[in-house]
Amino acid sequence: MSKIHVTTTINGDAVEYLCEPTETLLDVLRDRLDLTGAKEGCSTGDCGACSVTFDGRLVSSCLVLAAEAEGHEIATIEGMAEGENLHILQSKILEHAALQCGVCTPGILVAAKALLEKNPDPSEEEVRFWLAGNLCRCTGYDKIIRAVLDAAAEMRGA
Repeated sequence: MSKIHVTTTINGDAVEYLCEPTETLLDVLRDRLDLTGAKEGCSTGDCGACSVTFDGRLVSSCLVLAAEAEGHEIATIEGMAEGENLHILQSKILEHAALQCGVCTPGILVAAKALLEKNPDPSEEEVRFWLAGNLCRCTGYDKIIRAVLDAAAEMRGA
C-alpha cells in the first residue's frame, strides 16, 4: 500500500505528512506530528477524548481518515493557549477544579470552545447537550459545566 501525501493546516500552521490510506487522523496527530493532547479512548467515536475541529466542525479524530485532512483546517487542544497564556476555558477548568485524571479534558475543552464560538451565551442545558459526546469517568460533570458557563460569561464581559 502506498502512502498518501497530505497538506493541511493544523492550529494555524501549514503541515505536511505521509500516511497510510487506512490511518486515522488521531494516529497521525499523536504518532507523526507529536500532538498528543487528543487521546484514544474508544476508537469508535463514543467518548470524545479525541475531539478536534475540522473546518470549525467538532469531530472525533478516531473516525476521520488522516488522508481526508487534505486542504482542510484542523484545530487541536495544542492550539488553544497562546504561548504561556491559557485560553479562558483552560483557566476556568483549573479554577473550578473540573478535572481529575485528565484523559477527557482536552476533548472537553475543544468541544466547549467549539460551542462558545457558535453560541457565546449558552444555557446550562445547552452546555450539557453539547458536551454529551464527551465522557468523563472521574468528575461527574457539574464542575465542568460550571467552568464552561463561567468562561462564557467572562468571555462575554458579563
